[in-house]
Amino acid sequence: MPAAAAEESCGINKTVDNICRLSPDLLEEACQHILIYLQGRATGVDSAQMSDKFQRAGVRLDHEALQNTIRFLLLTFRSAGKNNLSGDGLVSRLEESSNKWSKASLQVLHKLWSEHGASVHAQQEVQAMLSIGQLVDIQWKLGMAVSSDTCRSLNSPYVCLLLKIAEPSGQICLKSFEMTIPQFQNFHKQFKEMAAVMETV
Repeated sequence: MPAAAAEESCGINKTVDNICRLSPDLLEEACQHILIYLQGRATGVDSAQMSDKFQRAGVRLDHEALQNTIRFLLLTFRSAGKNNLSGDGLVSRLEESSNKWSKASLQVLHKLWSEHGASVHAQQEVQAMLSIGQLVDIQWKLGMAVSSDTCRSLNSPYVCLLLKIAEPSGQICLKSFEMTIPQFQNFHKQFKEMAAVMETV
């Protein structure tokens, strides 16, 4: 076995050992937090809150071990959702990755994934369909086109918009466009209609 693969296997086994140190109730509670996040019902996983609960239950994990545990469970559930695994499929994958799993831990993961796996998978499908950029900033300016190569005396006002968009990849891109005053008035009218609809939601 190459050194990198042996090191990775050792890291997985260490994380699995830490997970198996948790009581079934504590593991279930930690997994619930992660599953709620993966179902889009929370903005993140609060590792400080988890650490506090682990310590009150007598389980001491250093910061790195806690982060590795959370990361491992997140990746496990994400991968299971992406591959639309059943509870049995998830347990089979986990058993293939490490022989350190306790029966009690696998039962908890099987039960929770059987209950929540379909909704995690559905949330991932929605996120994939909606993977569009998010508006970060908008800038505008009003200008006056005085003349052009086709018209000496244009004297036409226009609005220039610059949109800063965060792409799903994380990159920021800029999009700019110009509108005549009638186009801008139509654009404004449509935004007012959207705002009115959003207020009713």
